[in-house]
Amino acid sequence: MVSELYHRKILTYSENKIYPYATIRELRKDLLIKVRKIVGNQRKDHPWLIMDDMELLKSAQLYQTDLESGKSGVTLAGILLLGKDETILSAVPAHRTDLILRKMNLDRYDDRDDVRTNLIDSYDRIMAFVAKHLPDPFYLEGDQRISIRDVIFREVASNILIHREYTNPFPAKLIIENDLVRTENSNKPHGHGPIHLENFSPFPKNPVIARFFREINRADELGSGVRNMMKYGKAYGGKLPELIEEDIFRIVVWTPNDGYIKDRKDDIQSLTRLESRLESRLESRLESILSSQIMLLLHKKPMGKTDIAKMLGHKGISGGLNKQIRRLLNLGLIEMTLPDKPTSRLQQYRLSKKGSDLIKSLE
Repeated sequence: MVSELYHRKILTYSENKIYPYATIRELRKDLLIKVRKIVGNQRKDHPWLIMDDMELLKSAQLYQTDLESGKSGVTLAGILLLGKDETILSAVPAHRTDLILRKMNLDRYDDRDDVRTNLIDSYDRIMAFVAKHLPDPFYLEGDQRISIRDVIFREVASNILIHREYTNPFPAKLIIENDLVRTENSNKPHGHGPIHLENFSPFPKNPVIARFFREINRADELGSGVRNMMKYGKAYGGKLPELIEEDIFRIVVWTPNDGYIKDRKDDIQSLTRLESRLESRLESRLESILSSQIMLLLHKKPMGKTDIAKMLGHKGISGGLNKQIRRLLNLGLIEMTLPDKPTSRLQQYRLSKKGSDLIKSLE
């Protein structure tokens, strides 16, 4: 309690604590290479590309000199971001992020990943765990498909890692339950209670780590990530996410029920009605969902199979996609743009008059 009181009152950030005996040898060379590759893919002229390792660390404020004591060394932020696992656990023995799936076995867990590594790899493992266990419903913004699951949990993952108070031994948690995901991480609060967008004022907890995450495209500008979470959270789970700032910072994100796509203002309302109209003519609800998604895409503009698969988030043209296109053709709801050349590589598909009339009647 005395330690927490001290850290609450000091003016410096704990991430800037210098370890004078920690040298560049305690950091992972492969992570420095990975960081340069990431920033180079975003900006060909990024200054980190022409810096040596020590210059990069100093530029990112991961190696500092204390002007009062004269001590120099890698900071806690540098160790957390780029350190070897044994170095991290030596500096922060309690460091871990506990990822838990708890849907069937409520007393223990159905799946678990105990993450005790650098923050870059920790972020990737959080996102992989989320992708493994949470649905990613079809969502159009304009005429572009986006993954609202990834947008939401990108902010959740970065929040767990960036805004944690690492001097506190409380382990961070991300728990996936039947209808929600909740997170907990230690925090140095700058207010108490629920966070609302109308009175939300972003405050960096670890600005050096936050800046580094933005450089490698693992986080958004301060504040914009929370706004995106709120913007897409209701479309994803039907309710606005909850953020509660206390000594333990908590996030609750509501999730779709398995196999169900939540209502959206435009396309998803039409999609739900279209499914019920198509379901009586097709073999299953799954087929009706895929068919209605194809029709809504073609309502925007004609497309080939490759573009349809891409917009639906498929890796390629699957047998199921081919089957539904044939069914929609047979039902007269779509038609070929080159009916005389059915196997042409330039072949595209568009809504027929019958299909257009169906969409218009729903609108």
